[in-house]
Amino acid sequence: MAAQLGQEAVVKEPSCNMIKRLVFISLIALSTNGFGQPSIAEVLTKYNTHYVPYIDVEDLSQLETPPLLLDAREIAEYNVSHLDQAIHVGYEDFEISKIINLVQDKTKTIVVYCSIGVRSEKIGEKLIAEGYTAVYNLYGGIFEWVNSDKSVYCKGKQTPKVHAYSITWGAYLLKGIKVYE
Repeated sequence: MAAQLGQEAVVKEPSCNMIKRLVFISLIALSTNGFGQPSIAEVLTKYNTHYVPYIDVEDLSQLETPPLLLDAREIAEYNVSHLDQAIHVGYEDFEISKIINLVQDKTKTIVVYCSIGVRSEKIGEKLIAEGYTAVYNLYGGIFEWVNSDKSVYCKGKQTPKVHAYSITWGAYLLKGIKVYE
C-alpha cells in the first residue's frame, strides 16, 4: 500500500522492551509446558509401582463403612493435622506388628495416606505382604484431600493447617495453610 501511495515502506525494528516481553512470555510458556513441576499423576507414576490400588477422595468420602485410616507421615506432620479418625503409623519407624495387633481381620478395608501417595504406597505394600486384602492408597494423599475441600483435624478440632513436608512437595497443596516446621 505504501508503494501505491508513493511512499517508502518503513520497517520498524522491535524495541528492547518488546524483546524483553517476548522472552518473558516464552519463558512462562516453557515453564508451564514440560519444564515446570510434574503433576501428582507424574510423580506417582515415577515413584510408585501401583501394586497398591488407589482410592480417590470422592470414593473414600462415599464409603458406607468407614475404613481404617492409616497416616504414613511422620509424627510432626500428623500433629499439624490429619484425616478424622486416622491413626498415625509413620513411615521411617513403621512397625507391621502394631497393625497386626490392631487389626486381626485381614479383610478389613484399610486406606493408607501420606502427603501425596508415595510413602503410603510403601506402607500399603507391607500390609499386603502381611496378608491384608483390602488395602488402598489415597490418591494424592492429604494434599488432594484438602484440595478437594475436605476437612482435616488436629486434636479433634477442624483446622486449615497442613504440614506441607517441603517447599517442593508443598507446591501440590493448593488450599489450606501450609506448615513447614
